[in-house]
Amino acid sequence: MKYFLQRLAFYVFTAWAAITLNFFIPRMVPGDPVQALVAKYQGQLSTSAMESLYVLFGIDKERSLWSEYVDYWKQLFTGDLGLSFTFFPTPVSEILADSLPWTLTLIGVTTVISFLLGTGLGVLAGWRRGSWVDGLLPVTTFLSSIPYFWLGIIAIYLLTGPDSFFPSSGGFDIALQPAWDQWFIPSAIQHSLLPAMTILISSVSGWILSMRNMMVTVSSEDYITVAHAKGLPERRVALGYAARNALLPNVSGFALSLGFIVGGTLLVEIVFSYPGVGFQLFQALGAQDYPLMQGVFLVITISVLIANLLADVAYLLLDPRTRKEG
Repeated sequence: MKYFLQRLAFYVFTAWAAITLNFFIPRMVPGDPVQALVAKYQGQLSTSAMESLYVLFGIDKERSLWSEYVDYWKQLFTGDLGLSFTFFPTPVSEILADSLPWTLTLIGVTTVISFLLGTGLGVLAGWRRGSWVDGLLPVTTFLSSIPYFWLGIIAIYLLTGPDSFFPSSGGFDIALQPAWDQWFIPSAIQHSLLPAMTILISSVSGWILSMRNMMVTVSSEDYITVAHAKGLPERRVALGYAARNALLPNVSGFALSLGFIVGGTLLVEIVFSYPGVGFQLFQALGAQDYPLMQGVFLVITISVLIANLLADVAYLLLDPRTRKEG
């Protein structure tokens, strides 16, 4: 319990620091988003109207940065993330509510599949060294070194075209409207295949290699020898003794890699124009959209912190020594 409370306090502090940076960093970007918004619509506004826009977006030049920071926290606690400059006057929360399911589905499915598949193949490769799985290691090592977005560009070049089954961009057919029906769902799945395969191919390789190396290390431990001496079935020794202990570093690595997975996925969304938070962030950066940038960064930060906290809980359940220390 003590261990869990310590980790929880650490994540609360980290969340505060991340949210604080999330407030200040966009405001350090040069440029004037209100002027950019007015230029976008090719309009001319009076001085009072311009001042009203600054107040509306929470970047009133007459107010101190500290008062803006305090108001930002008040808005967060009420669930108000402000209005987007890019999609004015749409609230940021509404934009994120539309785009977040796309990213969560893409990341969630591919991450779970790559972790389970890579860990399973790694267990097999480490326990039965010299098998066909070992022959895949040079290929997996090469693939794990290629960035997600680069694989995406290659996939678009090789697998898309006028007569191809794989669409090169978008999340669904432009002739459809998002709905849970027999037309939209197959279209959404079809458009997600290339981005998902890009992430899966690049990320599964690392799990195979790391789990294989841990299985090789664990297989030489004394308790594995004792388990064999007791006459336990090979399957039980491999899964119940070797794999369970070899899995612990992978659980921590899984949590730590979530930040990189999210970052890489954002670039994949940009390459494929996939309607997730990554593509929204790309548009927000171009328009100096502070509220939308802050909303996307906030979602990413909180998601990674929650994932790491859940990984710590899983580590606590898997490793009895951690419970004793707590």
